[in-house]
Amino acid sequence: MITSTRPQQVLLEPLAVDVFATTLRGELIPPGDPSYEQHRRVWNGSIDRHPGLIARCAGIADVRSAIRFAREQGLLVAVRGGGHSFPGYSVCDGGMVIDLSLMKGIRVDPEARTARVQAGALLGELDRETQEFGLAVTTGIVTHTGVAGLTLGGGLGWLQRKHGLMIDNLLSVDVVTADGEFVTASQSRNADLFWGLRGGGGNFGIATEFEFRLHPVGPDIFAGPVFWAMEDAPEVLRFYRDWIADCPDELMTIVVQRRAPDLPVIPRDLVGRHMIAVVACHVGTVNDGERVMRPLKSFGRPLLDLCQPKPYLVHQSMFDPSYPHGWWYYVRACDVAELTNDVIDIMAEHGRRIVSPISSIGLWQMGGAVARVRDEDTAFNGRGAGFTFNINGNSYTADGFDAEREWARDYWSALAPYHSSVYVNFLMDEGKGRVREAYGPAKYDRLTTLKRRYDPDNVFRLNQNIPPAP
Repeated sequence: MITSTRPQQVLLEPLAVDVFATTLRGELIPPGDPSYEQHRRVWNGSIDRHPGLIARCAGIADVRSAIRFAREQGLLVAVRGGGHSFPGYSVCDGGMVIDLSLMKGIRVDPEARTARVQAGALLGELDRETQEFGLAVTTGIVTHTGVAGLTLGGGLGWLQRKHGLMIDNLLSVDVVTADGEFVTASQSRNADLFWGLRGGGGNFGIATEFEFRLHPVGPDIFAGPVFWAMEDAPEVLRFYRDWIADCPDELMTIVVQRRAPDLPVIPRDLVGRHMIAVVACHVGTVNDGERVMRPLKSFGRPLLDLCQPKPYLVHQSMFDPSYPHGWWYYVRACDVAELTNDVIDIMAEHGRRIVSPISSIGLWQMGGAVARVRDEDTAFNGRGAGFTFNINGNSYTADGFDAEREWARDYWSALAPYHSSVYVNFLMDEGKGRVREAYGPAKYDRLTTLKRRYDPDNVFRLNQNIPPAP
């Protein structure tokens, strides 16, 4: 558990702070400022940290100035894009938060089918701009997630089986390094850094702008969840395993186990009931989507079927009510090679044990375009995984949080014989060994060498940290 902490005393020379403030086009927020409480808070309500300064940067010059000041003053640096990291790495105690949330510029080139996106943009903001032209890039499943953090860790999302991960559609990244230098990384410029940024997280600098390749998507797709009672989970999962065995790349699914949420679309007699759902997103034609989904929609005894034609933007935001700011979130994650009968039995057993109305698991279908990129082409690991587990033990407040964490850990431990790798964006603060596991020994060693070149002092260590090679 990430416990609440008291503010650490930061002894800064007032004149130095004043001089630094004059260099910013954005704003500098110290403790005591009327907006300090608002800007120190992050998405995960279990994180309660008090930085010594928050530099809300309005552009690259601000970012460079903030890095120089933090290094001169010996301050721990946290970098905030969307503030959505599970372990709360986008805020720190006593140091400086370099907050990019003012940097929201998005420019779509519909003819070239590309988009340039600043690091403070959120997924929903990017989707809104690209869909105006009938285009999209893979983004995640909660619209208030930050583009930067999701991309740098790999970027799973509804389009991944058809169009690949976010990093597979990344053309270039602008980065401010630990010494304040501005560099651009792409296949043709600083290619080694570009390799590391595609999965290596924020270890090598502060990404300030991304360029993505876009694809025609929508505006209408066939998508949504189909729900069954949790007691039907073994039969549903066995059918699901067979159904997706030869499914087209246009289909992406996430299996969800949870208690039915209290939402307007859920009938009152189902709210709170233990359910298993297959949430589907078919990004081909609506007619093809209806045809592909027909066997699932007619299997067994569905309690609720919300899988239907809808705008892509509507589907992209469907999980937002389940992951709002301020709830207490804890996650354990792992990849598995296949959905064996033993894994299905574990899922059925632990799904029945869910207590909190907001705890859940998401089983992400992998494969398709994700698996067709050569593993050695990016730092991201796990392209051969069959499925990725995201086990969320959540509570509204501190009440009940310990019990939900234990449920998540027990579920994860039961799956231990089947773990293959882990998606780095789904890690909590789990130690060096788990970070190494997320990349595998060969990639991890290459990343430590890259870290030594771009951040030898490990300035950017408040992340799933890759220390510089000795």
